[in-house]
Amino acid sequence: MPRATATRLKPTATVRRLVLFPTHLVVAAGIGVWSRLRAAPAAGTASQLPLPIGWLVVGAALPDLVDKPLGLIGVTELYHSIGHSALVVPAMVAVALGCQRGVALAVGWGSHLLLDAVHVVVNGRPSDALFLGWPAVVPPNPPAIPPGEFVWYYIGSPSFSLEVVLWLAVGALVVWCLQSERGTTAR
Repeated sequence: MPRATATRLKPTATVRRLVLFPTHLVVAAGIGVWSRLRAAPAAGTASQLPLPIGWLVVGAALPDLVDKPLGLIGVTELYHSIGHSALVVPAMVAVALGCQRGVALAVGWGSHLLLDAVHVVVNGRPSDALFLGWPAVVPPNPPAIPPGEFVWYYIGSPSFSLEVVLWLAVGALVVWCLQSERGTTAR
């Protein structure tokens, strides 16, 4: 299989891709808050265990904590390799089968991959979503932009606007939960 070569691209709207790291963490925390809401027992129903927010956040951080250093030190040409590969799904399923923390870790990891894939598509580079198949499939012309420089390319893209909406939605969810808890404890 021919190997794609990462290319250094000029700062254009098409280069702006993928989700900024903090958004992965915020979305994972939002999933945890949503999980807590769903776990709250309603009258006459059994409760379920909420997903631990800390493990969701760790799972959401994992792909970048693995792949960014590998790209920076030159082990791989891409900043999306093993940690961003859907080929890791069997390992994540095994982790999820272990315990509730494993489920949270796997859900956080999966949310990271989903957000990155959605954002490359939103930014008009659907072929870049092939990072999910690494190393079996490689995007045809992936940008080789170090994480620090990437931030400047990303701001102003359609994905960045979507991220702002995600942050606002998670913020609203947290505020709503806090107000609900205050209302419950005040009674």
